Amino acid sequence: MIILLEEIMELIPHRKPFLFIDTCEVIKLGEEGIGNKIFSEDEYFFKGHFPNMPIVPGVILIESMAQTAGIVVSKKYENYKDKSVLFMSVSKAKFRKPVYPNEKISFHVKFLNNVKSVFKFSGAAFKDNIKVCESEFSAMITYK
Repeated sequence: MIILLEEIMELIPHRKPFLFIDTCEVIKLGEEGIGNKIFSEDEYFFKGHFPNMPIVPGVILIESMAQTAGIVVSKKYENYKDKSVLFMSVSKAKFRKPVYPNEKISFHVKFLNNVKSVFKFSGAAFKDNIKVCESEFSAMITYK
């Protein structure tokens, strides 16, 4: 199932300039998906990272994987309207290749486990089928 930007904004609270997923394919509801993003040259962070050689910051790549996982999990629980997905931890992060403006990046995430309301995922970011980043991370779903 392909989720477009408008629905993404119904599933997670992120908004521009901090929404880093354009589309998301949910492969297995609550467990696996692929988010996509093209970081355009006018992204706010390129002005300072770095002025003469713009590179997507590694923390943005990790956040993009987390947003993808948030979409995959939130789609499963979309009937719960007053929920939030809150980032909790990051581990095993590795940055392998730089990401430059106007490159399409795919964020592949897979569910590892959950305890109560905490969900743990692994993720990897790819540019032209080449891994540029990977990490494990966890988030908590909270309800009002």
